[in-house]
Amino acid sequence: MAKNNFPPVSECIKSVKAGKIKPVYFLFGEDSYSVYKAVDEILKSTASLIFSDFDRMTYRGGEDNNLSDILGLASTFPFSSEKKLVFIKDFEKFRDKKGLVNYLKSPPEFTILVIINNGPVSSPSSEPFKSLILNDFIYEARELKGKSLVQWVISYVEECSCRISQDDAQMLVEIVGENRGLIQDQLEKIITYSSGKKEISRQDILYLAAEMKEYTIFDLLNAVGRKETADAFKFAYNLLEKGKGGVYIIFMLTKYFTTLSRMSELINQNMSYSSAAKALSIAEWTYKDYMNARKLYTDQQVNSAAEALLKADTIIKTTSADEKTVISVL
Repeated sequence: MAKNNFPPVSECIKSVKAGKIKPVYFLFGEDSYSVYKAVDEILKSTASLIFSDFDRMTYRGGEDNNLSDILGLASTFPFSSEKKLVFIKDFEKFRDKKGLVNYLKSPPEFTILVIINNGPVSSPSSEPFKSLILNDFIYEARELKGKSLVQWVISYVEECSCRISQDDAQMLVEIVGENRGLIQDQLEKIITYSSGKKEISRQDILYLAAEMKEYTIFDLLNAVGRKETADAFKFAYNLLEKGKGGVYIIFMLTKYFTTLSRMSELINQNMSYSSAAKALSIAEWTYKDYMNARKLYTDQQVNSAAEALLKADTIIKTTSADEKTVISVL
C-alpha cells in the first residue's frame, strides 16, 4: 500500500456483504455517510451471531474513558452469544492510542471490534496506525465531490429501480449540497413523490427545491441573466445564509459570464443547442437561457462584470471584508 493510500470504506462494505468478517475495523475520514453505511452493514451481517444486548456494546473516547480498560472488556468472552460486537466511537479523543497495538497482535476470535475516528488520522506512519495498516484493518471514508458525487447519485437512483440524467443529478447536488445523507433523504422523498415513475425529472427536482424553501445557485444565475437585480441580491443573500460561501458564489458568477463571453461566436455558427452546449460545457437545457441572457448584455457589460467579479474575489480571499458587503457592491 502506498503511503497514506488507504482502502476506501466501500471495500469494507463490499467485504462484509460477502460474509468476510474481520476481528477489527478501523473507520476514519470526513465522510460520515459511508461510515454509517459500513456500521449498518456490520450490524446486519453479525445479527445472527449476537443473541444478547449484553454482547453489543458502545464506548466513546474522552478524558473519562481509558482505552486499555475498554479493550480489556472487549477481550472477555461473550455473555451468551457466538460473538461480541464492540463499538469505540470518537477514537481521536483518546490521549493514549498506542494501547491498541497489543490488542491488534492477537485480537480475540470471539470479538468484532469496530473503531470510528472522526476526521483524518493524525500521524499515519505511527502506531497504532502502522499495525492497523499491516493487518488490513483500516479504511478511509472519503467524501465524494464533483463528478464522483454526481455518479453516485445516478447509481443510487438506479438501485432504487429508477433513472436520473447526469444534468439533473448535477442540479440535485447543487440544490441539496454535498452531504450524501441529505441527498439520499431528498432522493427518497422525490421517488416517493413520483409515485412509481421510472425517471426523476427536472420538474421533480425543482418541486423539491420549492419544498425546501431555499434558493439555489441556478435561481441566482437565472436572475442575473434576466437582469432582475432585486431577485439576484435576494438569492445571493439566501445562499450566503445557508452556507454557500462568497468565494463559491463569485466563482459560479464568473463561470457564468465567461460562458456568456463565448456565446457570440457559437451563435454566429448556427450550431445546434446540443453541440453548442457541449462546446460550452453546460447542460443542454440551460442553453436557451444563456442565449436570452446574451441578448441583454453588451460585450462591454460582460467584460465589466468579469472585472468586478475578479476584484470581489481578490477582496474576499485577501481581506477580512464581510462577504455580504462584497456581494452587495458587485
